[in-house]
Amino acid sequence: MDRDDIDEPEPHAGPPAPVARAERIVALDVVRGIAVLGILLANITAFAHMRAAYYWPPALPGGAQASDEWLWLAQFVLVDGKMRGLFAVLFGAGLALFAERAVGIAGLWLQARRLAWLALFGALHFVLLFDGDILLTYAVAGLIVLPFLHRSLDFAVLGLIWAMIGALVVAAAYFSAAQLEWQAVTTAPGEAWLSVEQAWQARLAEYAAEAQVHLSGTYADVAAMRLADLPSHAGDAVTFVFFETIPMMLIGVGLYRAGLLTDSAVRRRWRRAAWVGLLAGAGVLAVTGLAVMDRGFPIYQTQFAFYGVAGLANVPFVLGAMVLLTDWAERAREGWLAERLALAGRMAFSNYVGTSLMMMLIFDGWAGGRFGTMHRGELLVVVLLGWALMLTFSRVWLARFRYGPLEWLWRCLTYWRRFPLRR
Repeated sequence: MDRDDIDEPEPHAGPPAPVARAERIVALDVVRGIAVLGILLANITAFAHMRAAYYWPPALPGGAQASDEWLWLAQFVLVDGKMRGLFAVLFGAGLALFAERAVGIAGLWLQARRLAWLALFGALHFVLLFDGDILLTYAVAGLIVLPFLHRSLDFAVLGLIWAMIGALVVAAAYFSAAQLEWQAVTTAPGEAWLSVEQAWQARLAEYAAEAQVHLSGTYADVAAMRLADLPSHAGDAVTFVFFETIPMMLIGVGLYRAGLLTDSAVRRRWRRAAWVGLLAGAGVLAVTGLAVMDRGFPIYQTQFAFYGVAGLANVPFVLGAMVLLTDWAERAREGWLAERLALAGRMAFSNYVGTSLMMMLIFDGWAGGRFGTMHRGELLVVVLLGWALMLTFSRVWLARFRYGPLEWLWRCLTYWRRFPLRR
């Protein structure tokens, strides 16, 4: 297994066909497995609570406990935004690998069709299971990146510059409200701050109304709410795509073509720089998170930290983590942990959607009824359960079948023919 999980066609005179299982890149499967487990941890509060609780501990039931605050800090430094970034880098690498194998106009259309199906999967996932979907975002970003893959560009440098500029733009958008909030503490609040505060209270009321649907509505009520929100989600996705997802995918293209994801000798030369990036990003995030905690999580300063400062610090963190995790995965590929993670990574699509289904059944009021009731420490137990199920299910399924269930369906739709599923 030496090639990425991307349905890559072999370059030959006949119609493109998917990559053979024997040609997968195992190290990238391992990193993908880490990312799909990590994204459950990143999303757990979004599954279990109103939207604001995703980044603002006071939105938890009864307010934040001390353990909630410290767990928020740990997740802010090590997890939030990082798993999404790793997926985007891996996705970019997959686009580059696919482009190597699906050459010419036929290959371009094949990959475009593949991304179009992913967009449909993402829209369905959003409406039917989870309004924090990232599949639609990746599909849109991939379609934008696709025409440029055959150009002679330094994708890593372009992506890095784009990512930092994009993060600065996003940080600037959050800074003005955070500054007004800070000034309101030291001086008499002005009309500008009062207007901003009223806007937050209105937003909080919208979040509470959404949470009430999850608490007391039927599945049809929840799905109808998400369907009504889909156009807004698509609009937000476009902004998100431009400022974060596209540049991270370009970095993934560049890292793959430079050999950083496939060549251990190249990675060794960049290992020190990777550690510097990861530790620098983590240091900035730790200082920022502690400052926000010390002030009692004022809402706009928390937003600025979570989406502004973190957007900047996550870039070197994710790049360092990508290189170091790939390096570890290559060295540990024969161990039991790397093997289990690789299997989960091979089924990342199925595992990602499957955990959304499982979390919906645990938390929504019409099902398990745990929505809005659990603090972050309790939610860690649910995360561990999800991890255990993903690792176990992936191993059991792939012992009997060639692909994960959704991976198989996506492959069949991409090539418009039925592939054998059983071994």
